[in-house]
Amino acid sequence: MATPGQPAAGLASLPGEILLHIISFLEPRQTISLQLVSRGFRALARDNGFWRSQCFQESSYLEALNRNRLFRLTSGVRPQDPLTSTDGSPLVNDHDDDGDKLGSLPSGEPRERELVRIVANWDPCFPSERISWYDEYIQRHGDVVVNWLQQPRIGGPSGGGELIESRGAALYRPDGVREGVSCDTETLFAVSPLDDGSVCIWDVNGTKRKRGAIVARSRPGILFIDGPGADNNRRSKRVDSGVTECVSIDSYHHLAFFAVQGHLIEVDLQRLTVVGCESFPWSITALSAASPSVPLTVGTSLGIHLHDYRFRKPRSNEGLERIDDFDRMGAKDFYERSLRNLFDDDPLPPYAPLAQPGPLSILHPQRPGLEADLSDEIYVAGRFSNILHYDRRKFPSIKGSIYSGARLCSLTSLPYPFSVHDSEIRRRGLMSLDQVEKSKSFAEGQTLIACGEYNTKGSLEIYSITGLPQSPAGLQNRQSSSHSKLLSVVSHGTRIVFSDGSGYLNWFERDGFTDVRRCKIGHSEMTEGPSIFASMPGSDDIARKLLPTRSGHTGEGVNDNDLLFWTGEKLGLVTFSGSSRFAATDFKEKTDEGASPETLARASEEKAYSERMRRALERQADDVRFIRNLGIGSGYRP
Repeated sequence: MATPGQPAAGLASLPGEILLHIISFLEPRQTISLQLVSRGFRALARDNGFWRSQCFQESSYLEALNRNRLFRLTSGVRPQDPLTSTDGSPLVNDHDDDGDKLGSLPSGEPRERELVRIVANWDPCFPSERISWYDEYIQRHGDVVVNWLQQPRIGGPSGGGELIESRGAALYRPDGVREGVSCDTETLFAVSPLDDGSVCIWDVNGTKRKRGAIVARSRPGILFIDGPGADNNRRSKRVDSGVTECVSIDSYHHLAFFAVQGHLIEVDLQRLTVVGCESFPWSITALSAASPSVPLTVGTSLGIHLHDYRFRKPRSNEGLERIDDFDRMGAKDFYERSLRNLFDDDPLPPYAPLAQPGPLSILHPQRPGLEADLSDEIYVAGRFSNILHYDRRKFPSIKGSIYSGARLCSLTSLPYPFSVHDSEIRRRGLMSLDQVEKSKSFAEGQTLIACGEYNTKGSLEIYSITGLPQSPAGLQNRQSSSHSKLLSVVSHGTRIVFSDGSGYLNWFERDGFTDVRRCKIGHSEMTEGPSIFASMPGSDDIARKLLPTRSGHTGEGVNDNDLLFWTGEKLGLVTFSGSSRFAATDFKEKTDEGASPETLARASEEKAYSERMRRALERQADDVRFIRNLGIGSGYRP
């Protein structure tokens, strides 16, 4: 009891460990509301270790582990010999059956040690990796909302003309990548070539305009092969809609590169004018990420080329006009000038020929410890069975290849090592604490992640790239990733996210097999007009390209790692919150001001009825797919 004149001791006076134990009995939403009490409770309610424990307790990894251990306990199946690691030490101890299931572990210190060991097997992050587990919990278990960016129209946003389709997507950071800057306050733009030959820029974070709104747009026709003002009705003169990696952005130099058939058009993003054009002997099918540290790698249908845009050849004032004077010279002459260079007496620059056509994705992995710089290693995947490996310093000689057997269309990487053997053992929860620490302590090595199609099903593949001459070891998940083709894959926090041909976004753990969550993109509510097909399940959009909005560093913002996607026609943004940040109707002109109340009520009822029918048809389609596959081996999880 408090003495007179002294305040009674409250919860705030208790040690932090006791307060965290008390908070652990609350629901996650109640814990989030606790942050509003005071600064001390806010810091306590965002404790990294607390939310790491919450992520583990609600993970599908723990659920699968308990299910497998319960099966072993009830069936009496036990391994004859304990599994061993590469150094011969046992991975599990030969303990009693009572320890095979987490729920039946003895109380006290043995149970605590076992829980710590299991959590260490699950933990996907590395010692040098900075992770906010509060953000991880929100993105693993919070609400998912799909927001649609403003769609451009003929005649401008308020012109009322027909919608114009986007032909690609890339992220542009005009302020550069700065350590410790929140992604919510960072200026972040989305850049896309449009079907009318113009370049459009959207504000993703809302620092310049309304969030999701169009910031700037160039004049039409600057990306056409014959230039603006010419007859460009044929598709052979426009951006190929089948090329996914057709846009690359150098934020440091404020330049954008667009692949238009066999031409690489360079655009100044500050002026939205063409400043360069380079022609290649074959159609461009893939572009690497642009960086001031390495040249741009261009993939054509029959070869791999290096384009060093940082080096400009000196031009004479007599024969050639300046590229900066594009507006004063003939558009057709400008584009034909680079085409004539193909027939000069000078030999073509060195390039790496391909035995099979069709590169679809080119990757420059990050330099170890330097997120903003790309390495000299080049990996190429496409419509051939191998992932090709080049070194820019020895180009065009091929350095090696990784056999896959699948048709891969997207590549990404992690600056951390990967071991197939250790990943499989950790997925089963059989490693000791010392062995987990040893497996994560390798100084060298990176992880290559690829996705594509194998025998009409999705294929998620993970390889270890260490720079050693031997063939990299890898694993392929072609059973549970998806029953349809995988289209794009990126790293998203401590997870891997990929899109498939069924319109789903799938989040997996870094082991490539443990699923975290999934969501369906759906269909944009902004259409040209009422359509009976808009409510059918088959009309849903698919994400052909994924782009995480966080640049790789950990900023000070909370829940700021969103996911931008391109459907092949328009752009969307996946956010993790309880409400939509913006909608397509937010950018629609107010045309209902003079309508009668009866008309507005009827329109509202029609919209609600259409939404109910849409949900009913989606549920029916999900049930049909589940019954057809009996829920086994289809990659479908309701």
